[in-house]
This record gives sequence, structure tokens and C-alpha cells, in this order.
Amino acid sequence: MSIIGQVLKNVYPAVARSVSHLQLNLATRSSSYKSSISLDKLYPTSSLKLTTPPPPPPNDKGFNGYIPVDELEITYSKSTGPGGQNVNKVNTKVDVRFNVDKVKWLSEEVKQKLANNYRSKITKDGYLIFKSDLTRSQQLNLADCLEKIRSCVRNVLVEKKEPSPETEERIRRRLEKAARERLAFKRHRSEVKNDRRANIIV
Repeated sequence: MSIIGQVLKNVYPAVARSVSHLQLNLATRSSSYKSSISLDKLYPTSSLKLTTPPPPPPNDKGFNGYIPVDELEITYSKSTGPGGQNVNKVNTKVDVRFNVDKVKWLSEEVKQKLANNYRSKITKDGYLIFKSDLTRSQQLNLADCLEKIRSCVRNVLVEKKEPSPETEERIRRRLEKAARERLAFKRHRSEVKNDRRANIIV
């Protein structure tokens, strides 16, 4: 019992009994009442304990889709285009960059392929840059940049299959047919122009 309760018990026994009864009711009410929008009713199968999920296991292929945000350089700026005053006031455009040679979440093989396939997009300092102002939400634009990074990495991981001899022969025939049609069209246009010149001379 609290100090106030002890004082009241000594001075006013009836008041003390009322205070004790009130404290008991409050304790019972706080432990038994559950709102219809309490967390355990909204998410009955989830745990209310705050835990940090472990990082995903490493992938043998060199990339598993996990991108540690703390290893990226992220800057925000004002976007352009339609959107009213929101465009002029809120930094929604996202610029994400990382140094291809120094990142730890990519294997050396993937780094080499990125450097070869995206040579034109890598700066002199070795940074690969991704930008997004797709939406008016900063977080959605950041997610869009991360998805662009995943797409680039997965594209370089796809191994190109060598075409079979049948496929090569089919491609050769298509190219020859396209060349014949192109030359026939040019020949036809040349004849039309020659006819026009002949009519003008006459």
C-alpha cells in the first residue's frame, strides 16, 4: 500500500477502505479491458516483442536480393514536374549510389560483371548511380531505386545460352530475307523516281 494509503488508514479508516477498493478496481480494469483496436486483436498471430530480424543467409550465386541500406549513399532533393507546391517543398527525389569495387554485399564476380555491363553508368570514382522521382513519396522512390539495383544485379547474373546450329540458321535466313525485301523496296522507289524524271523531261 502507498504512503497516502497508510496515512489515510491511520486517520480515516473508512476513507482508506474506499481508496483501497478504488485502487483494486483500477488495477482490475486496466488488466482486463481490451480495446477493439488493440494490437493483440488486430494482429492475433504476431508477437508484440520487438526483435531485430537476422540478415538473410548468403547466396551461392553472389546475390540474394538483400541490400544493406547503411552501405549506400542516399541523398534526397526536390523533384520536378507536376505536383503543385508539394514538388517545391518536399525532398522526394532519391539519388542512391554505391562504389562497385568497395561494396561487401556483392561477390567479386558480380562486381566485375557490373563494371563491364554498366561501364557507361559508372562515374570516374567508381560509383554506380540510380535515381528515382517516380512518385511523390520519398520512401516509394527509395524502394524504386533499390528495385533498380536488384534488377541490374540479376541481369548480369543471367547466363546467356549459346544458340544451337538450327537457331543460327533460322536467324541467318531471316536476315537474308529482310535484306532482300529492303533492296527490293529501294529498287522500287528508284524506279518510281526515274519515271517521274522521264515524265518531266518529256
